Amino acid sequence: MCHSDASRPPAPPRFGEVVEQSFLTLTASDGNEFAAYFAAPAESPRCGVVILPDVRGLHPYYVALADRFAEAGLAAVAYDFYARTAGVPEGFMRAEDFVWEPHRDASTQPGIDDDALASINYLRTRTSPTLPVITLGFCFGGSQAWRQSAGDLPIAGSVGFYGRPSVVGDAANHASKPVIMIIAGEDFGTPLPEQLALVETMRAAGAEVEAYVYEGAPHSFFDRSFTDWTDACADVWDHVLAFTDRLSV
Repeated sequence: MCHSDASRPPAPPRFGEVVEQSFLTLTASDGNEFAAYFAAPAESPRCGVVILPDVRGLHPYYVALADRFAEAGLAAVAYDFYARTAGVPEGFMRAEDFVWEPHRDASTQPGIDDDALASINYLRTRTSPTLPVITLGFCFGGSQAWRQSAGDLPIAGSVGFYGRPSVVGDAANHASKPVIMIIAGEDFGTPLPEQLALVETMRAAGAEVEAYVYEGAPHSFFDRSFTDWTDACADVWDHVLAFTDRLSV
């Protein structure tokens, strides 16, 4: 897992007013109803972000991250993976004692993508039908975001933190949309050589891949409580916001 309930994302380098923060239930094309959280900036956003959480589903870190993106001027939706087998959680967020393993194992790529599409559509309904949207994920969600470079989702690109190449699988050979890979140099889950091999595979497939390796950083270093990694967190924000700025209309 990536974060405890006490973890919160670091602040972005630019700050604006957030005018809406709301939990909601969205419906995918197969009828699945799932928990999500929406945050919107006061200014008209030029890009949107759909946040794919880690293995534990929607929890406070990702709600706070949606707020951070809204502070930076982007519209954001964070959503939960597990409604098909675990239902919509009371209070919308997964509890600290949520047993996620069987639900992670039962999740499917089509289901994850279908829920992502409903989140994309919601962002565009609330902003502009032509809003560029990226998917951005962490750990299990980061792997899915990298995989989505090869899929049919109507996204402008994707960003993944601490993903696993084994989860991306053969999709890496078909990657086409722009990707950012945030790689912890001391990730306990995946050796660095495997991450770098994935970068080259996706580039060979035709995707524009930006890979940033933070030497010595642990899995889940993008956390304001990790004071040793303050500079790395600031650098990540700069890369991600520059990415969304390039993709903006």
